[in-house]
Amino acid sequence: MKKNFIYKLSTFFMALIVSLGALLPQIAVSAQENILNLAIGSEPPTIDPAIATDTTSGAIIDNVFEGLTDTTPEGEVIPALAESWDMSEDGLVYTFYLREGTLWSNGDEVVAGDFEYGWKRALNPETLSQRAEFLYVIEGAQAYNLGEGSADDVAVKALDDYTLEVTLVSPTAYFTELLGMYTFLPVHQSVVESNPDWAVGLTDDYITNGPFLLTEWVHQSHYVLTKNDQYWDKDNVAIDEVHVQIIESQATQSNEYLSGSLDYLGSPYGEVALGMIDEFADQGILQTQPISAIYWYVINTTDPTMANVNIRKALALAVDRQNIVDNITKGGQVPALGYVPNVIPGFEDDRGYFEDADYDTAREYLAIGLEELGMSDPSELTINISINTSEAHSVIAQDIQEKWARELGINANIDNTEWQVYLDRLDTKDYQVGRIGWTGKYNDATTYLDNYKTADAGNNDTGWESEEYKALLDQAMFELDVDARLDLLRQAEAVMIEDMPVIPLYYYSNAFVQNEKLHGMDYDGVGRINLKDAYFAE
Repeated sequence: MKKNFIYKLSTFFMALIVSLGALLPQIAVSAQENILNLAIGSEPPTIDPAIATDTTSGAIIDNVFEGLTDTTPEGEVIPALAESWDMSEDGLVYTFYLREGTLWSNGDEVVAGDFEYGWKRALNPETLSQRAEFLYVIEGAQAYNLGEGSADDVAVKALDDYTLEVTLVSPTAYFTELLGMYTFLPVHQSVVESNPDWAVGLTDDYITNGPFLLTEWVHQSHYVLTKNDQYWDKDNVAIDEVHVQIIESQATQSNEYLSGSLDYLGSPYGEVALGMIDEFADQGILQTQPISAIYWYVINTTDPTMANVNIRKALALAVDRQNIVDNITKGGQVPALGYVPNVIPGFEDDRGYFEDADYDTAREYLAIGLEELGMSDPSELTINISINTSEAHSVIAQDIQEKWARELGINANIDNTEWQVYLDRLDTKDYQVGRIGWTGKYNDATTYLDNYKTADAGNNDTGWESEEYKALLDQAMFELDVDARLDLLRQAEAVMIEDMPVIPLYYYSNAFVQNEKLHGMDYDGVGRINLKDAYFAE
């Protein structure tokens, strides 16, 4: 009897295992559809909204935090944690009304005071935020950040738990668009005050309020974002988990995509390898989209050689941008003959500052510069080009190196370092010519021009400063007439190009490939992807 029972029980379990085995592939596919697999090219330098300056860090921060507003792919500013807002008739005072019942990941309620604290924390000189300048549109913000005022003078005030009042220095048409960038995000005041290292790596005190939570981070390997079940709009978040591999090599990223290990490949989540552009295009799966961003070389104007404006102009003119976008990047990029990208309103047309690959004029500037430096022959001049490790950056630098040698007769060395080390080198001006990219944070020319308003501006690694340039930007800040303001901004750009502290190379157009079942990976006007909108469907 006992033996027969055991036999029947064994038969039952075998049948159950067979039945489950038939279901397993379906279960696996169903689960996999809610896991989004992505890659980034380097370790995120920080996950602190006040400290972040780069798209790699932003790829995490933008999806685990949420601010007052958001921006659609069409460029429309929409409510996020602010359910609504009012603006005074003179355009100076904004009153934001927060959604009630929105929560931090530890269950505490998000209140207006968290925004006031977060913004003032970013402005606090001790925080060393390189993006604090974006808050200067607020009355009292600049003085506090420069150590010339107090936090109490900054005109952002929580009137109660759900009402935030902000007073601006001057009417700022793009102010509500600014509020989606990470410098304007809230932080949990009591947590941050009790633990200064709350955002140094993934800790229990990394309290966030966005659609996803950072739940795993193995440095130099991968991180995982998990859907936040306490997020106020969780019902509209389709993806359960986002697995992000940290893969430095673009060739490896492309191979991972081809193997099916990645669902998407394109900025800010990796980059299609140069060697795969043609292949993906031939397969009909390569897509391109212009974005508000520029790829350029910054110049350390505090360096004795690079302080010479004629040398800077010679280097800038002796570059074949069309060759770079046609034969190297091949992703729909546009040669940059100005600083502000041509997708920015009012800057769509070629401003005619200089010609691409103008070698004759470049040699004229070089001759003047060499004489001023006490040199008699171009071979006496050696320029160091610094880049962060990347196949694309290396190939572009080699092309420029070759043009400078062939057309100008000067020597150029190329050195590359890991991303965080490279950022530190730029910040300490331990370079002569360095590669960098900049993505606009809002749809206005000042998102580019304001970076160089002063020599000590957080994103100005060139050391360049111009009183004329600064005065034009100050005038534009208070100019209410749209056309007159645009004219002032164009004049400022012209001043910058005349001094050439940067060498514009091309305006970005993101080249990407994606799983045909993946939808909602759309860029907003400044190249961010809101992962809460992503989903899989046939």
